[in-house]
Amino acid sequence: MKDIITLSMESSCDETAVAILKNGREVLANIVSTQIELHKKFGGVVPEVASRKHIENIDAVFQEAIDTAGIKLEDIDHIAVTYGPGLVGALLVGLSYAKALAFSLNIPLVGVNHMQGHICANYIEHKDLKPPFITLVVSGGHTHLVEVKGYNDYEILGRTRDDASGEAFDKIARAMNLGYPGGPIIDKLAKLGNKNAIDFPRAYIDDSYDFSFSGLKSSVLNYLNGQRMKNKEIIVEDVAASFQEAVVEVLATKAVKAALEKEYKIIALSGGVAANSALREKISEMAKEHNIEIKYPSLSLCTDNAAMIGCAGYYNYINGKRDDMSLNAVPNLKIDTI
Repeated sequence: MKDIITLSMESSCDETAVAILKNGREVLANIVSTQIELHKKFGGVVPEVASRKHIENIDAVFQEAIDTAGIKLEDIDHIAVTYGPGLVGALLVGLSYAKALAFSLNIPLVGVNHMQGHICANYIEHKDLKPPFITLVVSGGHTHLVEVKGYNDYEILGRTRDDASGEAFDKIARAMNLGYPGGPIIDKLAKLGNKNAIDFPRAYIDDSYDFSFSGLKSSVLNYLNGQRMKNKEIIVEDVAASFQEAVVEVLATKAVKAALEKEYKIIALSGGVAANSALREKISEMAKEHNIEIKYPSLSLCTDNAAMIGCAGYYNYINGKRDDMSLNAVPNLKIDTI
């Protein structure tokens, strides 16, 4: 049986990434050019700046991926590319490049949902993993609890009703002048603090699988403002640890609840916040009590990359998905849209 070679592209936010995979799970190259240092001075990603930087970077990243994989262009069977969700200008850079490449090589173009890519990162990390299982998708823009019924079959069990977990991390970090991106900084500071120092609220929303972090965010901001008004010391390590504990406790509780009620023995973490050490520790601790196995990708596969897009694209491709040159960027693409 012939090997299927996938070339994939990802440019949904501030990483320009190109990867090459064999049969969906074997990574031959995974090149990522990040813009984090560029956006730090703005305290977050500036969409127009990100788009322009993608245009500058994409040729070099593409060539490095080809050279690293040691393949020829004629070896590629199809092009997989993120078409949403994300920043529309940034998405269009990768999408336009992928279209031109697919057209010039006369090979299929396969659009990929960025969030499906995050879920599929676990297939690269864990070669024996296959559906069905529960996945907790946690990133800067998304917090979803998803039942993965098949490689192309997803059912959303719960979602955030307001702020995503990663978004809350960034906003609290900004409020404490910690810098960008906020998640890794808070994770590091929290290790030095007391997670029980401040009793921040947990929103469980009755019997729902949904999440809400806006109340927690407001509570932390009110605490910070109150301490400043009273000229009281703010121990940033304790604030970071207490805030983080309030987030990961809810995430882990809901994920384990879903696995128990749906009778699954595997929970996979997906997305940038899956890199959070406290979340990994908390959910592993809770799951162990019920003999539930926790899977998560390595740190390089948690953040945006093209290998995960290539894996998702491969399963779309063998399932018969093909897109034509009318494929457009969809900034608000839903997680269950393949």
